[in-house]
Amino acid sequence: MEISDTTRLFEKSDLKKIAIVLCIALAIGVYLIATTVVISKDGVFYITQAQQFASNPIKIIKTHPPGYPFLIFAAHGFASLFTDGASNQTWIYSAQSVSLLCRLLALIPLYFIGKLLVGGKNSFWAIIILIILPNSAKYCAEVLRAWPYILFLSTGFFFSLWGAKSGRWWMFGFVGLSSGVGYLIRPESFQLILYGVGWLGLCILRPELWNVSRWKSLIALVLLLLAFAIPTVPYMKCTGRITPPIINRAIEVFSANTSQDAMDQPGVSILRQNQFTAEIVSGKALKALGEIFKTIGENLMWFFMPAIFIGLFCHLKKKAKTEDVFLISIFIFVNVIMMLLKYCCIHPHISQRWSMPLIAFTVFYIPVGLQIIGGWLNKKRARLEQKEERISWFTILLLIGIGICLPKLLRPIHTEKRGYREAANWLRQNTDKEDMIAVSDRRIAFYAERKGLGYDKKIPKQAKYIVNIRRKGDEWPEFGTEVEEKNSVWVNKRIKKKRIVIYEAI
Repeated sequence: MEISDTTRLFEKSDLKKIAIVLCIALAIGVYLIATTVVISKDGVFYITQAQQFASNPIKIIKTHPPGYPFLIFAAHGFASLFTDGASNQTWIYSAQSVSLLCRLLALIPLYFIGKLLVGGKNSFWAIIILIILPNSAKYCAEVLRAWPYILFLSTGFFFSLWGAKSGRWWMFGFVGLSSGVGYLIRPESFQLILYGVGWLGLCILRPELWNVSRWKSLIALVLLLLAFAIPTVPYMKCTGRITPPIINRAIEVFSANTSQDAMDQPGVSILRQNQFTAEIVSGKALKALGEIFKTIGENLMWFFMPAIFIGLFCHLKKKAKTEDVFLISIFIFVNVIMMLLKYCCIHPHISQRWSMPLIAFTVFYIPVGLQIIGGWLNKKRARLEQKEERISWFTILLLIGIGICLPKLLRPIHTEKRGYREAANWLRQNTDKEDMIAVSDRRIAFYAERKGLGYDKKIPKQAKYIVNIRRKGDEWPEFGTEVEEKNSVWVNKRIKKKRIVIYEAI
């Protein structure tokens, strides 16, 4: 049941529901942090940035959005009051704690977004589903920007939705502020400004859509833009960039196809550019849409995939109000377009992380879809058995979905990389801190707390130790034959005045 009186958005029953989901999310998060084998490659990058934040913050700001490294830096400063701040493990736990805390905080605005869209009961079950989805849960134990980004995105979206439903025009100031702070974590947070400008512009043209005068809509628009400018203008001035990097990259890719020779022949240049654009639209875009569909299905464990589409379509078609349809539709459209641009212009791959905002903001329609599917099953069974249905198909479908998620949810993160930790432990115990390590994956050197140099085939001359992988069934690398076994970690004796750590990949 939807919220008809927005003044009653916050009720005592909400506190109980929020407390339950936070306790479950906290327990899962602590378990995943405690069992994490190694963090992601990107996690090492963010921690390295955070470590450099105190000594050279301007460099960090100019090279990468500083919001997430700063949060890690601040969390590490707090943790250093109670533990050994020099340890890399302290940095890792600090960064994981930031991700977990941001996830816990993000669940609060997400719950109220769901309550505004589909009612409190459906929103509660939707957040429970979001919590137990394996990829959604594991990002809270990874050192990644996924949940800090979703925190500010969901906060701004909540104020947009609540302001649009209740006529509280001044709430769009909080939308702009959430977008601006989120922009320092991921520039994609700028999308909140698009939603606000779109809704307010529509209301200025058609005041009957919103119980607010044109003047108040115009003031709300000014508040939106000014609040966004407060945190972002200093950042843009420091970096010298105004538009988000994805837009700059898209412009570069679309313009790079025209050669200098073709520039002298405008007709040929335009033809080539049109052909290039057509190729992207017809080829890459279709592949990208297939990848987007696949990653959404994987994030939903495929089981919840039909429910989310059925619930979204049926609810928006029959029960949703104008502001719901507008904001949810434009959110889905903008996020799909951003993934298409990333695929076509940056990297021909759709990461499961990229579709997480789509999952987090549409998960509310899964309980709606499960209820619709359950109703179909109820009617079919009652028709076959000629009696009233007593079983709750919604509960059965929900329990089946949870059962499908649990095995993957409880599996330790990157358990297949356990050899990384074994190699890192050997290096930490048998090498000096000044020794340079050549590694194919920088996580090994990071966990070993040694300086690492990346290599593929050509080994850096300044490296004293080399780390290589021996996969099951592979022949030994061509570094030598004298090998000593040490708990599935192999150390070559002396090869050209270097030593090699070889571990077996699982």
